[in-house]
Amino acid sequence: MPSRKSAPTGAARTLAKIDLFAAMGEAQRKAIEARCQWREYPEGASVIDRESPDTDVYFVIAGRVRVVIHSESGREVSFDELEPSDCVGEIAAIDGRPRTASVEAIEPTLCAVLTRQTFLDVTVTSPAATMALLKRMAAMVRNSTERILDLSTLGAHNRVYAEILRLAKPGADGRPAIRPIPVHSDLAARVSTTRETVARVFSELARINVVIKERDALVVAAPARLKAMVREFKTA
Repeated sequence: MPSRKSAPTGAARTLAKIDLFAAMGEAQRKAIEARCQWREYPEGASVIDRESPDTDVYFVIAGRVRVVIHSESGREVSFDELEPSDCVGEIAAIDGRPRTASVEAIEPTLCAVLTRQTFLDVTVTSPAATMALLKRMAAMVRNSTERILDLSTLGAHNRVYAEILRLAKPGADGRPAIRPIPVHSDLAARVSTTRETVARVFSELARINVVIKERDALVVAAPARLKAMVREFKTA
């Protein structure tokens, strides 16, 4: 069994790249940094447990985490992957209720952690932080709406197409790509299908040159065609 990678070392312990604090002056931001707990997680470690009562907010400083729920049968449903500048835990901090999902480190990760009260104090006293939080919550609602629509109107292959488009981001060369190349089982968990289906879709799209696998990326070579493939198979 491969060993897990250890927690990151040497990452700058700053909130400067977190959207919630981006508009703040340096002195104000550093005062908040002083109130953070800085927690390191090795690859595969649990960051948050679903239904736990803690209400801290976690800001991803380095590494990546996955937001998931495991059903009673053991099936994994993946909601999102969060990278540096993202945060998680704000829902429990806002309403004070137990966690709605689990969060796992998928690579060595450093998080800055604020207590619920500190987080609420910041958002109440800073209009810029409040607006950043509102925009984040709005984006979460939009993303959830899109995914619910996909699950309701698309077949399994087309859900994979749509998720590839959703995850692909422009690279330095302007081409949309997913970096690193997604693991089949991880993508399957995001769209409620099997890893075998994802493997078949990847092979099909590679065969018709819609996607190209490079060393560290899945490049969407024909995004317009992939969008058309998603639309073509939506049900009425």
